[in-house]
Amino acid sequence: QVQLVESGGGLVQAGGSLRLSCTVSGRTFNRYAMGWFRQAPGKEREFVAAISTSGGITDYADSVKGRFTISRDSGKRTVYLQMNSLKPEDTAVYYCAAHTSVVPGWVAALWGYWGQGTQVTVSS
Repeated sequence: QVQLVESGGGLVQAGGSLRLSCTVSGRTFNRYAMGWFRQAPGKEREFVAAISTSGGITDYADSVKGRFTISRDSGKRTVYLQMNSLKPEDTAVYYCAAHTSVVPGWVAALWGYWGQGTQVTVSS
């Protein structure tokens, strides 16, 4: 059973930066494609970014493209989400997700494993 633990959320002013981390325990980290999703109050969980098992392929939602960067460190069994130029509309609980072998798509229900979430609040 794989376990995902997020960290790095917090309160930041608009235009600022945060880096989220998600550490994976349990089975082999390199077997999992990794992703980040977010959920604002009253809204559905939405795709933010994903990275392949090798790290060679990344994908981003249009709303964060050019501002957010996803990366992974196999030695630390950790995936990161570097968030720059943050906007108030980025405020949400951010969730780390994992799926065996391939990125299953942008639909949250397709992903197999989830972390507990970390709050990101961007003030205007």
